[in-house]
Amino acid sequence: MNSALKWKLIAGFLLVFLAGGATGVFVSAATAHRFLFGPHRHGYAAKAMKNRLQWQLRLTDEQMAKISPIIEKTGAQLEEIRGETGRRVRETIAEAHREIAPVLTPEQQQRLQQMEERHRRWFQHRQRPAPVSPATPEASPH
Repeated sequence: MNSALKWKLIAGFLLVFLAGGATGVFVSAATAHRFLFGPHRHGYAAKAMKNRLQWQLRLTDEQMAKISPIIEKTGAQLEEIRGETGRRVRETIAEAHREIAPVLTPEQQQRLQQMEERHRRWFQHRQRPAPVSPATPEASPH
């Protein structure tokens, strides 16, 4: 094997490695963004907690029945906290935009309004829960 072929092979392997890494970063970022900022079905937090606790602690059905009300209450509280946090973030950004607007040119103010409208449409779209088909498998505890 001559040295030119060796360098081509090394470059090819390096290119494949970088493409795989970039794909991994993109998929991870998209998944994390959807999990953190996307809509969750009502009861999602409680169901995830139940699955994790049952699997990790190897709880019996009797134990699950006893702790289910606690988990349901905690899940509801977490959903409420998540909603309040999102509302506060949106209010904080809106206040910043109101303070920024007087400094901007009329063209920039128009762009800011367009940005806000795009964000509002995106957020309204994200708030609508996705339909759940009966064939959708439930989350498994792994």
